[in-house]
Amino acid sequence: MPKEIFMPKLSSTMQVGTLLRWFKEEGEPVEIGEPLFEIMTDKINIEVESYDSGILLKKYYEPEAEIPVNQVIGYIGKPGERVPDEPPAPGSGLAESPRGQEGTSIEEQGAADHQPEEASRKIRATPAARALARKAGVDLGKISRSGPRGRIQKKDVEQYLEAAGTKPKATPLAQKIAKEEQVDLRAISGTGSGGKIMKRDVLEAVRASEQQRTEKREEIRKPLSGLRKVVANRMAQSAFTAPHVTLSTEIDMAKAVEMRQSLLPVIEKQTGLRLTYTDILIKAAATALKRFPEVNVHFENDEVVSRDEVNVGMAVAVKDGLLVPVIKNADKKGLAAICAEVKDLSKRAREQKLLPDDLKGSTFTISNLGMYPIDVFTPIINLPEIAILGVGRIQEKPVVIGGEIVIRPMMTASLSFDHRVIDGAPAAEFLAEIKRILENPLEMIV
Repeated sequence: MPKEIFMPKLSSTMQVGTLLRWFKEEGEPVEIGEPLFEIMTDKINIEVESYDSGILLKKYYEPEAEIPVNQVIGYIGKPGERVPDEPPAPGSGLAESPRGQEGTSIEEQGAADHQPEEASRKIRATPAARALARKAGVDLGKISRSGPRGRIQKKDVEQYLEAAGTKPKATPLAQKIAKEEQVDLRAISGTGSGGKIMKRDVLEAVRASEQQRTEKREEIRKPLSGLRKVVANRMAQSAFTAPHVTLSTEIDMAKAVEMRQSLLPVIEKQTGLRLTYTDILIKAAATALKRFPEVNVHFENDEVVSRDEVNVGMAVAVKDGLLVPVIKNADKKGLAAICAEVKDLSKRAREQKLLPDDLKGSTFTISNLGMYPIDVFTPIINLPEIAILGVGRIQEKPVVIGGEIVIRPMMTASLSFDHRVIDGAPAAEFLAEIKRILENPLEMIV
């Protein structure tokens, strides 16, 4: 009996998963433990292995489809076993599957080929495929199906006609022009006697094709999907849910720069890695959060949820999106440990190898654009956190110290906070504490 392939539920909060790709095609053999398909949930790509061996009999969904958890997305079984043409509703079985459709055995499919035209109208097919089949006088029941959920597509009809050697009626001149212009006569409706394709029909098809190409050059539309869609939804939710207020301050990074230079050979000897300003920022923020527990909270369902752990998320740019892996208990870790963890998480984020736990539990987030010529920006809060720190580049500037103009490495830090939970004064005190720590960085390593 065929075995169902389900959309797995990978966490207690997961409701749907996005199918990214199949590793097998229908008709190919599958072994237990072999990667079968890949999904995305909570911004993570996960390969799902097969629990059964056999032949992949059916795939109900194509890439980019959003599928509820525990939904049947396909079947594995023996060659010729019958499976439903449509994905079964939860709790239904093979006995409810319609007969004479794509899931039937070879003998039953042969009988279905001779069903009357009324039955063929019930077969799932795109309008273009149905029109082409009607024009060529082909029974849809004889055509193999490659579309989602067993739908017949136009290319399926074209392949059938090509294999059958069926050619539409056309005048010699129309055939010559079609060949020169690389126009498919089977896609043209003839206006001549008995539906014969005339010269004017081919020229009109050429004109329409050129116009379509011109329109495509003028405007290219690409719907949001996958990770980009997840990021877009979460950014919109944060921007339109939490009233953002942003405070900015300039920080003299001279002592932080000096400390980094002193620690570079020490940490590189321990870990083989170079200490970065992101590592220092994470440690500074964690130290300040320990002193300001009112910032180290979540806001959920109109409740302020205090957190014992200080877990700092760092925004990492990846292809088509943004991920926020988490350095847990950052206040209890030294710079060497933070440096190693940041490098590991960043590498796995860009290689799409993060685990679900790597993205959970952050209480505060840092977005560092210091590697770009950016001085100030307004970051968006990573809900359900109540604040986020955005930092720009370190740039030498003239500043006044003790009545004299001196050149100092300055960095602008911007704190966006949720005004529903925290007011301007305590938020300013917290940002001032981060500034004080970075301008006196030795205190965070003692």
